Amino acid sequence: MSVQNILLSGVVGSTAYGLAHAGSDVDRLGLFAPPTEELHGLHPPQESHVSTAPDRTLHEAAKWCRLALGGNPTVTELVWLPDELYEVRTPLGDELIDIRTTFLSARRVRDAYLGYATQQFRRLLGRGDGSFSADARKRTAKHARHLKRLCGQGYELYTTGKLTIRVDDPESFHRFGEQVADDPETALPLLRRYETAFEEARSVLPEQPDERAADAWLRNVRRNFYPSAGRS
Repeated sequence: MSVQNILLSGVVGSTAYGLAHAGSDVDRLGLFAPPTEELHGLHPPQESHVSTAPDRTLHEAAKWCRLALGGNPTVTELVWLPDELYEVRTPLGDELIDIRTTFLSARRVRDAYLGYATQQFRRLLGRGDGSFSADARKRTAKHARHLKRLCGQGYELYTTGKLTIRVDDPESFHRFGEQVADDPETALPLLRRYETAFEEARSVLPEQPDERAADAWLRNVRRNFYPSAGRS
């Protein structure tokens, strides 16, 4: 797919976490700005573009902001990547990275990360009676790894206001995935432990994100992509 005005894009997912294995897909995520004039018509431009081979998702800038303000873990990681994982990085993208903490809030981070982890656990339990294929076993192990990652990353973000993308000790995540593939119920103690940890922890994050910073950044993006404006 061809998308104009990509502001920020990088490698995310298992490769970024350090959990990829031979044959893993390389996932990319980014955001773009359509020409501002296109936003004024009867039919606004498409908000997301998703492609395979390569696997890439691009969100329109305003949509990315809405998702990030809601605590969405997938879009949040884009502005916390190590420098070497960015493939497109513009001045406007750098401005977004500079205000990344303003998108965070205690309640939304807790609800989003624990919510995603709970979804992963439900997928594990939905595998059936245990008589499943090797491919299904791989998917189960993958869901388990992401459950563990979401819990850890969400708790770090909640208690420190920072997000480390690459996990410590990737091998422990793979071992956990294999254990859960044998018996999905073994994931429950970890999920319960983090639920308690979130409940007992005092977050460094505010209760609400600072939408003013996101709004100011987005208005700057719109100014940059009027036909008469200089590109940033």
